[in-house]
Amino acid sequence: MARIAGVEIPGNKKIKVALTNIKGIGRSAAEDILDKVGVDKELRTKEVSADDLAKIRAEIDNSYTVEGVLTRQVRLNIKRLKDIGSYRGMRHERGLPVRGQRTKTNARTRKGRKQTVGGTGTVREKH
Repeated sequence: MARIAGVEIPGNKKIKVALTNIKGIGRSAAEDILDKVGVDKELRTKEVSADDLAKIRAEIDNSYTVEGVLTRQVRLNIKRLKDIGSYRGMRHERGLPVRGQRTKTNARTRKGRKQTVGGTGTVREKH
């Protein structure tokens, strides 16, 4: 197993897929890194030489914001939105969808489980 940017990269996966285990690097970024460094994308991680791993590490450190730094940056951006009182900041505070999705139905991921509000649950008869 190789260690890049503080993350253990699985040795049995292809290097282009294994790099996506690093937060902040997706498929296209992984392929760009491998193209710049000159490593074959189809090699398994365990087959990549130590020199090539060092080149990959250097490329990621120099050109990409990953892992803890990226997480901190996102958290600070959200905090800034909350502090200035923007609409998006308020949505973050209230735990509602931020990007314009509807909330009358289908916001369960952000809102959590349904909670019944009001009423006793019994139907009152009219006399």
